[in-house]
Amino acid sequence: MLRIHFTPEDMTRVRVAKGPDFLWEITNSVQTLQRRDGERVFGDWRRWVRSRLPESRRLLSALLPPHGYSPDFLTPTAGDHDTLQAAVDALLATPLGRLRTELTLLARSRRLPDWTRALAQGDTEALAHLGDAIHSYQEDVLVPHWRHVRSAVEADRAHRLKSLMDGGTEALLASLRPHARWRPPVLEVACPAGQQLRLGGRGLVLQPSFFCWPAPTTLADGALPPVLVHPIHHTDDWASPSARPPAQDRLGLLLGRTRAELLRAARNGCSTVEAARMLRVTHPAVSQHMNVLRDAGLVTTVRTAGRAFHFATAEGRGLLAAEGPDSGAGPAVPAGP
Repeated sequence: MLRIHFTPEDMTRVRVAKGPDFLWEITNSVQTLQRRDGERVFGDWRRWVRSRLPESRRLLSALLPPHGYSPDFLTPTAGDHDTLQAAVDALLATPLGRLRTELTLLARSRRLPDWTRALAQGDTEALAHLGDAIHSYQEDVLVPHWRHVRSAVEADRAHRLKSLMDGGTEALLASLRPHARWRPPVLEVACPAGQQLRLGGRGLVLQPSFFCWPAPTTLADGALPPVLVHPIHHTDDWASPSARPPAQDRLGLLLGRTRAELLRAARNGCSTVEAARMLRVTHPAVSQHMNVLRDAGLVTTVRTAGRAFHFATAEGRGLLAAEGPDSGAGPAVPAGP
């Protein structure tokens, strides 16, 4: 069991990550792919991936066993980067001492391939090879499902934030049941590794993860910025052929592609700046399209501290619900910069 110890200061520094974290989804999915449990949820997806067997998956599996210790340097962030390239850059900047220490720990529990020796020495070519494998894996394995991943993670985030607004931080922590139990001032988390994590005023990031299975996880090194990565709710058929997005974007045909993407982004709320960044359009263009959606009664806008935040109305959410299981996903985030 993982026991996370809070101070009064930590209770004011708990936050929910703003979306899926690229590297946590990659590492969790590589591990889940190697497991045999969770067939009801991940069976279709595993068969789909294994029919392709990308080389990147084999390379990453060497560093990410399905059980036991995994190196922390593979997940240096928690929802803090908007592109995979920025997250990979953070990974590749891992200090040499950490690379050596963590790969040595991993080698105690499993035999590592020869190329990891160069990685432990900070070899530039080995690091570049790892970065390329991560990009390839994201492109081949996760990008086809990324809209659904983002939608499900953002829905979980909305659920957590509602708990926070209704009952404060204690209600937010209590909402992690059945994976965790809040017994003030300790959060008891059901996970295989026994660990005591003392926050000491650093706060905690809650990172919902689509591929985290079957229990929450955290970094092995308690001195690193604290994060709790936890599973989310899944629909059983999310990866079945019948559940995949239609080739034709019906909502895009109705509203126009940009307005349809903006409505999806507003499902869980977004600012003008966030929408412009995700769609790669100008701020004035976002404002113009939002004006049209607002006039149609599909979004509402709240202005605070000089920023505009847009939210889908009940009518807008109804239109998204009619679109299918991927409604509300927001714009698909590219694998690279």
